[in-house]
Amino acid sequence: MKLAWILWLSSNVLPQPAADSLCLSTTVYLEARDQSVRGQRAVAEVALRRRDSGLWGQNVCEVVTARKQFAPTIVSPQTRLSNGEAWAEAVTIALESEHNWSLPKGQRREIVPGASHFMAHAIASPSWRNAYQVATIGDHTFLQVQKLKSRRG
Repeated sequence: MKLAWILWLSSNVLPQPAADSLCLSTTVYLEARDQSVRGQRAVAEVALRRRDSGLWGQNVCEVVTARKQFAPTIVSPQTRLSNGEAWAEAVTIALESEHNWSLPKGQRREIVPGASHFMAHAIASPSWRNAYQVATIGDHTFLQVQKLKSRRG
């Protein structure tokens, strides 16, 4: 599957919340398919926390396709998602993460509490890299660059 096709499908064909699940799965795959399950869940958590804040968009697809925020807008649209095993794991993790995030705040299992951003040291050196570090999981460091307030109550 090509990334361009997945993004077209999620924005033109699929209804919400199916589109969000596809966008989150794609982001987990592109950002963290070579990371541990914990690292993949942490990536999903950052995207879901950002969705709840409303600062990058009103749904997961808007959040992960906000300009230069996540891999879906950074890698080539011609990128192929060709690792079937990693794709299946990313879908499972995205669905489990969405379920976990739908729980009341006190019942959620948060892996990187308060993290609003993450970076892979090998490929990124963003201006906010010196923000408060919440955790390092595998090749990613999760940071609280800003405190995000949920608009969802």
